Amino acid sequence: MPRPTVQPFTDEDLDAAAEALAARHRDQRVAQPLLDPRYAEPAACRAEIEALRSADDASGAVAYDGARLSAFVVGAPRQSPVWGPNVWIEVAGHAAHDPETLRDTYAAAAQSWVDAGRTAHYVVVPAHDTRMVDAWFRLGFGLQHVHAVRATPDPADLAPLPPSTILRPAQHSDIRALAELDLLLPAHQALAPCFSAGDVPTLEESVAEWEDDLRDDRFAAWVAENDGDVVGSVVACPLTVSSGHRGLAAANEAGYLGQAVVRPDARRHGIGRALGEQALRWSAGQGHPSTVTDWRATNLLSSRAWPALGFEATFLRLHRVVGY
Repeated sequence: MPRPTVQPFTDEDLDAAAEALAARHRDQRVAQPLLDPRYAEPAACRAEIEALRSADDASGAVAYDGARLSAFVVGAPRQSPVWGPNVWIEVAGHAAHDPETLRDTYAAAAQSWVDAGRTAHYVVVPAHDTRMVDAWFRLGFGLQHVHAVRATPDPADLAPLPPSTILRPAQHSDIRALAELDLLLPAHQALAPCFSAGDVPTLEESVAEWEDDLRDDRFAAWVAENDGDVVGSVVACPLTVSSGHRGLAAANEAGYLGQAVVRPDARRHGIGRALGEQALRWSAGQGHPSTVTDWRATNLLSSRAWPALGFEATFLRLHRVVGY
């Protein structure tokens, strides 16, 4: 059986790629109806693909089976040393009527990326599509990060706070404690099995950020206290504030559980769950029909806590380093 014809992505491929991406989103919304319905239309998808292709050094490939587009891939680098010499295939950067053909299409696009020394490749894939995830896995990609959503519950259905724990809105006098908690997350993710290479801010930088955030009405923050000692915190905001959950990756009019941290000596007592549920209460109070969060797949704490709180994976960020 002949393989599809694979060639560089050009402007002439935009309409067919947009149709394929809209079809992918319609299929995903059958399984995950909380996702934004606007991208079921090709016009909205075309705008997303055009934005990706306008990035510096963006390139891609497209495969045709006769006159019908079978798959496309578009990638571009992010100018950040955190990600290595990279190329990102964002959530709108690929679609396929035949997931197997994605492998041919990636192969055609990736050669120039590797030739340019960009050997760290990232792709954001619909979590529900096992055939597509499998196609990327068979290209050497592995799971790195999870995007997830859940319907915002009725606050009456949430569990009571753990005994001896007080949950209250954060205030200016909490800033140093909040900043110290902030440093725990990157420090934790630098350990096994995450081994994240992200920068750890200084305490002074974290204090300055909290000074700004507590004055920003978009953010809501709470602290957990045990015997008057701040042992945890959580931050929530509208999803529109988050740069990592836009376009096809966004749930419609959602809230966002941005970050929750519990001090190591206070873990395993239900405080993390209580903080997560507080973010859900806030979403309910703001009228958000759903709440979104994300986590590193190798973070043993969050990868267990948030699914247990009812969050369902929507997209998986996969990662490959070309090398030995």
